[in-house]
Amino acid sequence: MKLSAGDILNARILIVDDQEANVQLIGQLLGEAGYTCVTSTMIPQDVCALHRKNNYDLILLDLQMPGMDGFQVMTGLKEDGSDSYLPVIVLTAQPGHKLRALQSGAKDFISKPLDLVEVKTRIHNMLEVRLLYKRLEGYSKELERAVQERTTELRESEARYRNLTELASDWYWEQDENGNFTSVSGPVLEMLGIQVDTLAGDGKATDVAGWNEAEREQLRAAITARQPFLDFPFSRVGSDGVRRQYRVSGQPMFNQSCGFVGYRGIGVEVSTRK
Repeated sequence: MKLSAGDILNARILIVDDQEANVQLIGQLLGEAGYTCVTSTMIPQDVCALHRKNNYDLILLDLQMPGMDGFQVMTGLKEDGSDSYLPVIVLTAQPGHKLRALQSGAKDFISKPLDLVEVKTRIHNMLEVRLLYKRLEGYSKELERAVQERTTELRESEARYRNLTELASDWYWEQDENGNFTSVSGPVLEMLGIQVDTLAGDGKATDVAGWNEAEREQLRAAITARQPFLDFPFSRVGSDGVRRQYRVSGQPMFNQSCGFVGYRGIGVEVSTRK
């Protein structure tokens, strides 16, 4: 994230001072240094509106002005809320005002009478920090927007996935990391005789009779190993004494930190399809 000399020299700067001689001196100094976007005002009451309109990269602010001093201007800028970063360097001839200015939100100060080398150095350093801050803020907003867009896409994709799997199967299911059903669609209760249980059976809920325990043990091993399974065959004898055949497919789910959060999958009864 590097800045070029042009980035700094093209920064927007506002000079605020009630003394025309000071405005002209600083303006001339900045012009000779190569800065191209320098404006000024001798009316401190206009600063907030000007900053809202132009979003200055730096405001050079005199503290002692009639009608509205620099401290009141900084208060107005903070209350305005148009910029979370107050890009202000104060100009003061009073040593006792420096600490108060920094506590009021100024990022730096320049002492009067002006030392031209100090002025140029502090302005350059301040602009470098300010522009890097704005660029980082822009990247953060762009990243946040991209994450929101991607999250929306994933949610829409997830909805389409569920719709398709529900159409292509007799039931759709999801389990949490503890093996408890968190989402089930389809006639699972009627077909399998289960309501709150795991497909492999883990003893947490009342077990249902009629399962083939050898098949369930194989399914339990796959789930314990966090392995996907496709068209896994199993059967169950229902209360009517009829053995029915099923196939179930599932895949483990992981969060962004690669932590296991459960399984999801589909199931079909194949005995009725033959």
